[in-house]
Amino acid sequence: MQRRKFIQNAAAASAAFSIVPSHVLGKTHVPPSDTLYVGAFGVGGRGSGVIKGLNETGKVKFVSFCDVDDRRAKDTFEKFPDVKRYKDFRKVFDAHLNDIDAIMVATPDHMHATIALPFMREKKHAYVEKPLTHNIHEARLMTQVAKENGIVTQMGNQGASSDDSRIAREWVESGIIGKIHTIDCWTNRPVWPQGVAVPTEKQRVPKGLDWDLWLGPAAMREYNEAYLPFKWRGWWDFGTGALGDMGCHIMETPFSVLDLGYPTEAEASCTTVWVGDFVEADYSPSCPPSSKIHLKFDHEYHGDIALNWYDGGIMPNLPDELKDGEMVGNRDGGTIMYGERGILVCDTYSQNARLLPTDMMDLYKAPKPKYPRVPGSMGGHIANFVDVCLNGGSTSSDFSKAGPLTETVLMGNLAVKAYQYKVLKEGKKVGDWDPYDYPGRRKLFWDGENMKITNYDKANEWVTRNYRKGWELS
Repeated sequence: MQRRKFIQNAAAASAAFSIVPSHVLGKTHVPPSDTLYVGAFGVGGRGSGVIKGLNETGKVKFVSFCDVDDRRAKDTFEKFPDVKRYKDFRKVFDAHLNDIDAIMVATPDHMHATIALPFMREKKHAYVEKPLTHNIHEARLMTQVAKENGIVTQMGNQGASSDDSRIAREWVESGIIGKIHTIDCWTNRPVWPQGVAVPTEKQRVPKGLDWDLWLGPAAMREYNEAYLPFKWRGWWDFGTGALGDMGCHIMETPFSVLDLGYPTEAEASCTTVWVGDFVEADYSPSCPPSSKIHLKFDHEYHGDIALNWYDGGIMPNLPDELKDGEMVGNRDGGTIMYGERGILVCDTYSQNARLLPTDMMDLYKAPKPKYPRVPGSMGGHIANFVDVCLNGGSTSSDFSKAGPLTETVLMGNLAVKAYQYKVLKEGKKVGDWDPYDYPGRRKLFWDGENMKITNYDKANEWVTRNYRKGWELS
């Protein structure tokens, strides 16, 4: 089916398909309280881990696997030889819409919304890996469609199901550290190349890979191994950089603890790449090697909150309250929340929530648990989704929460793109000394409700993306 025709059919599908789950009607299916029928998209890499988690619940039956790269999907295909296989998600929609109760999407970032939205509009529950989407507009749209259709949703940031995320919130709400004014978040990512030149070599497309389908809404270009299998994260057309990779894990802590909402301001600074003596590179299609981002929030209770993000080896200042030999965070990153009377620290995925100085953990009794725990803590994140689909309740990272969190993460990336943006000065050429102006290197003011930068219109181009003809979102 042609992409444009698919969009038309998807928009009108409510007239053609019943929204009653197929297992209620099918003679060979067991009752809905027992089994969730899932179509999975992106079944290699991280997707294979999600499939493992779904399978281990004992309550999931896979209807279809869809992956554009047979090489990446090989192990999953071999473990589940009887599941039908596809490369094009539109063919799954055509063939199995009535057979599927829920979808799982673990493709590269740029395909999340493209695949998920048609199924979500047909009231299929959705588990989508982090970050929820590739751009802010898509995140807002996914949030709205989920609400309009009353479906169960979960983003794959498993720390949202951890006990420690709830413990951190209970500590803060107890008032022990007072009102929070500053938050530092950081990661060791990227652990793939960033700040590099666009590849120009034409390479043969590997057997088993459908390169056109892999590109999806991104502009057509020659295949190059500089993009696959994981390095796509460092290219703006496909990925969302270090912040997009880990922000939904690490910033989830303050976002959940404080119900932060939309930021009001954003600014960034990034590493400059040099390709010769005094010769500045223009590698703007690639995410920068490292960045430092400042977001500001206006909180009803806490007042102005500054959230600082660091990646690529840049670290925040260590708290004075830290004892010699003690660490903040762990190898992958962490969070420090500074209050008027104390400090709360978490590792990546909201793990190991603790007070600083650590003596406070002995001096103060932990608050009584206030928020329900998820069985299995962060290890139960996938099972939490399955259970709510079958039995009702609430997931830990439904899109009403995951959408705004993703928007906040991507707002940081928007500031990075503004910082990277450069234009040649009049009379200058590439290779000259000091050839560029940088009009985006400013504090950006964000109108979250209207999804708009109010003081630098160029930046609004990055709220969404240019979609390849035939791949526009419906």
